[in-house]
Amino acid sequence: MSLFQDQPLKVYNSINKTKEIFTSVTEGNVGMYVCGPTVYSNVHLGNVRTFMSFDMVFRYLQHLGYKVRYVRNITDAGHMEDDADEGEDKIAKKARVEKIEPMEVVQRYTLDFHHILQQLNNLPPSIEPTATGHIIEQIEIIKDILDKGLAYEVNGSVYFDVLKYNESKTYGVLSGRKIEEAIHNTRVLDGQSEKKNPQDFALWKKASPQHIMRWPSPWGIGFPGWHLECTAMSTKYLGEKFDIHGGGMDLKFPHHECEIAQAEACNGHNPVNYWMHANMLTMNGQKMSKSTGNNILPGEIFSGENNILSKPFSPAVVRFFMMQAHYRSILDFSSDALEASEKGYNKLLEALKNLSNIKGAKTSTLDVITWKQQCYDAMNDDFNTPILISNLFEAVKNINLLKEGKASLTQEDLDLFTNALHAFVFDVLGLVTETSSQGSDKLEGVVNMLIGMRKQARDNKDWAMSDLIRDELKALGIQLKDGKEGTTFIVE
Repeated sequence: MSLFQDQPLKVYNSINKTKEIFTSVTEGNVGMYVCGPTVYSNVHLGNVRTFMSFDMVFRYLQHLGYKVRYVRNITDAGHMEDDADEGEDKIAKKARVEKIEPMEVVQRYTLDFHHILQQLNNLPPSIEPTATGHIIEQIEIIKDILDKGLAYEVNGSVYFDVLKYNESKTYGVLSGRKIEEAIHNTRVLDGQSEKKNPQDFALWKKASPQHIMRWPSPWGIGFPGWHLECTAMSTKYLGEKFDIHGGGMDLKFPHHECEIAQAEACNGHNPVNYWMHANMLTMNGQKMSKSTGNNILPGEIFSGENNILSKPFSPAVVRFFMMQAHYRSILDFSSDALEASEKGYNKLLEALKNLSNIKGAKTSTLDVITWKQQCYDAMNDDFNTPILISNLFEAVKNINLLKEGKASLTQEDLDLFTNALHAFVFDVLGLVTETSSQGSDKLEGVVNMLIGMRKQARDNKDWAMSDLIRDELKALGIQLKDGKEGTTFIVE
């Protein structure tokens, strides 16, 4: 399906731990499911990176011509504290603390989630189902697993029988964990005595009298297990076998492992061809954590209202920063790294602006076809955005050569070059032209006014005033560039 058949798209499959040539279940179509947020707090920056990574995957697959059904759920019930089977639902706990309805919590933080991703120019998924909207489907799956003897009911709760499942299947196929090690390392918690084995996980939990979120079921009043929700929603909208299942590295075990077991129990096979996992985000070389204060919210980055970064950074710069690392690599978030990304981002946009003023020539001295192929080769190699971006900066060098008259392109090659560059920058990477979320037009107006004043000073041979304007702007991070067609500027 790739536009460039020389290098077919390869995807790193977490379950086989190798890159594999991508072949969709249905030719020309892709089904992709990504585990969405549990909406009980403002969206975490590490989660933002995961969703941005799969937004890039979504964009590139569409760019290649696939019709993509992208399903990303909202977990609005059933997610236990510390991802265990015991404790209180995270949303119910937040509602209890704030003395509001659980659905008020859900509404507040779903809106925040959408707002942040919209600012970062993420495309909306094709379908965004909620856990509470699929209780019936989850109950039906539980019935099926019970009928097949791979689950059991105790006091109104239903648990998946991992040891029974492991007699014919392999629990741990994704994470590589051995069931014997899991038994040895399982921490015995209060309230787990009703399970046959500590590693069994909940499909349905009986609701205690004080539990706010509850639904009727054949086993009594309760609520679904977290792992079950994704199995129900992914298979409903993408079928029993679909192409890509994505999420953060932290979901590999137990969440995705349990999803595989549930689907295998129902349908007899792994539900997904390619399991993809985005890596974590650190900050200043350490794990991000609310408890230690080594944490920042996306909105605090954009506004500058934090004690960690040197200044505010626009959503576009944050996106460019994250695209500079491969989605499977750990990425360290720091003020210095963002400042460097901001300079690179502005340099890229300045080159695109200059490209629009370049005219076609009689001959081409640059090899546009090879450059374009290299861009596709990078993205076809497991969505390698850092290599793509290095190719984009090769294009920046070439644009400068074109601007200075040291290279040339025919109009046909210039159109090819321009269209490809715009496609990779805007359509695939999802960048936008604004250097900040607001005020960029005003900034450009003020700087152009000062450029005019500097020109007037130079015409009057007032070199001191000319140099003063240039140096003061440079001190503010605005660099002037004098050329044959006048003076331009870039924001460093």
